[in-house]
Amino acid sequence: MNNAGRFLTSCSIPIRVRTGMVKLVSATLQLYRHVLYATGRSFARSWVTLVALIAFAVLLFGTSRIAAPFGIVGGIILGIVNALLVGATLRLIEQSLSAARSIQLTDVTESFGHYFWDVIGVGFVLWLPTMLLDMGMQANPAYGQFILSAFLLLVFILLNPAPEVIYQVRHDSTLNVFKTSYEFVLEHWIEWFLPFAILILPVVLSPSGLQEFFTISGRVGRGAGLDFFQILMLPLTAVGGWLSYVGLDSDGQGIILVLLTPPMAMAILLFRGHLFASLHGSSRRQRLFSHQFDAKQ
Repeated sequence: MNNAGRFLTSCSIPIRVRTGMVKLVSATLQLYRHVLYATGRSFARSWVTLVALIAFAVLLFGTSRIAAPFGIVGGIILGIVNALLVGATLRLIEQSLSAARSIQLTDVTESFGHYFWDVIGVGFVLWLPTMLLDMGMQANPAYGQFILSAFLLLVFILLNPAPEVIYQVRHDSTLNVFKTSYEFVLEHWIEWFLPFAILILPVVLSPSGLQEFFTISGRVGRGAGLDFFQILMLPLTAVGGWLSYVGLDSDGQGIILVLLTPPMAMAILLFRGHLFASLHGSSRRQRLFSHQFDAKQ
């Protein structure tokens, strides 16, 4: 092979790589456009779900105040109420994803009891190792905090889609929920976490960004995203980060945070649900082929 041939061969590989990357980015953007459109459509016909989220938050806050003086018994009661409310929320989001009809007030009352044992099961399996690590952190403060944070970060990553697995994938046990979440993250981690990274970007770029990120991952990781307070805490933190990024000081954020957090929480839940439905059971190669086919039409 002459020098010209070698040059053309060496240049063709980077060109093919760049072309493949452009197609992959284009296909991913098309995926997000589809998911955003579906999210907006679901949001428009699910205002009742938004009202239910606000009512659930008030109910859980009231329960936490009542149960606080009762120690372990109060914690058990709070855990049961949390599982009821999270299960009901997942059921309402599941119905909101469907294009069949709008959510009615009767759907809220009928949602109680759905996915209760799934939420309890995931929380119970995570409770024991987390409790042991908490005890280890007290015995060895130097390394215990690092090990606990690393464990919760791992749970946050690998079990991040657990809520969607519970209401979208047929499973026989809690371990199947863990297995499906783990396999999903391995296959779709870029597409799944990229919107989250954009959402919390102002928080990460803040002076205490790394600490804030580990705080978020630690809180969500403790319950694999199945703690109702944390369902609201993520959008609250994200909205606060963006308001600070545009220059609004903390004194002026209060009312805006109160108004924006519930609809933001619902939008995130709907977006995650539609994104999971679009990604689960598919691959990047399949989505790329579908995108190329649609582009030729």
